[in-house]
Amino acid sequence: MNKDNISAVLTGVAVVALIAGFAVYFNSPELNQQSVRSTNSNSNGGLSSVQLSTDKSQFKKAPEFEGISAYINSNGTKLSDLKGKVVLIDFWTYSCINCIRTLPYLVDWNHKYSDKGLVIVGIHSPEFEFEKGIDNVKQAVTRFGIKYPVLLDNDHGTWNAFQNSYWPRKYLVDSEGFIRYDHIGEGGYLETENAIRNLLAERGGKQNISPTSVNQTNLSVPESQSVDFNQIKTPELYFGYQYARSQLGNNEGFDPEKIVNYTLASSKLKPNVIYLEGEWKNNADSMELVGKDGKIILDYSAKSINIVAGGKGEITVMEFGKDNQTSNPYSGNDLDSEGKLTIDGQRLYNIGSHQDYGNHQIAIDVSGTGFRIYTFTFG
Repeated sequence: MNKDNISAVLTGVAVVALIAGFAVYFNSPELNQQSVRSTNSNSNGGLSSVQLSTDKSQFKKAPEFEGISAYINSNGTKLSDLKGKVVLIDFWTYSCINCIRTLPYLVDWNHKYSDKGLVIVGIHSPEFEFEKGIDNVKQAVTRFGIKYPVLLDNDHGTWNAFQNSYWPRKYLVDSEGFIRYDHIGEGGYLETENAIRNLLAERGGKQNISPTSVNQTNLSVPESQSVDFNQIKTPELYFGYQYARSQLGNNEGFDPEKIVNYTLASSKLKPNVIYLEGEWKNNADSMELVGKDGKIILDYSAKSINIVAGGKGEITVMEFGKDNQTSNPYSGNDLDSEGKLTIDGQRLYNIGSHQDYGNHQIAIDVSGTGFRIYTFTFG
């Protein structure tokens, strides 16, 4: 055999050996585990990826839960006790409409993934003083069907530890305690669920979770949950002088900690401005009816309108369509057939719900000394 033939044979043997080596490598999880990357497209055309050999020096460790005053659905949850799990931390407060609209997704994820390594922890960080009451929070937890642990962060100890500034806000913490995902506000549900699945897959692949893209959540969310924020023209409006972003429409204006007899000086109302009638006490976080009867009027532009209210009393709501031509008086989900609502606790009440976005005027007649109203919110 000449040198050319020998070289050809040796080259052929080398190629066969190389191919065999690749076959062994790519079919051996023990050998290639450190190089696996799963990349998935989400519904918004973005990418959600997991790299099992991730350099975690770029991520922050999640701080421990601090300053917790009470626990619901838990005997004392600590983040350090959850090492080895994927943890979704949700900052919320029960009267916040933005938080309320996210809760069905959290309840769904808890049902789908709690037995696969996911633990959801709700950090209830109150905006208003009444939201610190554990009985109020317990009633909300029951009303919203929450089964996962809820921790009362009444002094915002955990809120501050995470340097948070938003309701709602979701952090995903991986099985080693690193914050791997952060979402502020509503939306991003498919992206969030993909992130959950990816971290569960990264956790070890032993929970029958694949890091493939989720196309839908199989969740029946009420139509009222769907919100187009670009079409809401009225911002959240606060009644308390401490939080108010604009003045009242009344000439009397705010008078901190004083009782004011408000009158309507003009029938022409400015949009997105609160008008009052009757005797009201100006509290830092609310308006409190001191007289027997009062009225609240607002021109707003949205599809739905809510109030956060408490105390005692009954309200009667009348709504009008654009330019007051079309009457739609009893559209709120919490109103009875006569447009009435008896206040049964300190919470959010839906007092107007329409098929489409548009301009409306709402008039609320209030009966009962001690009624308190904190905000108008919109959807």
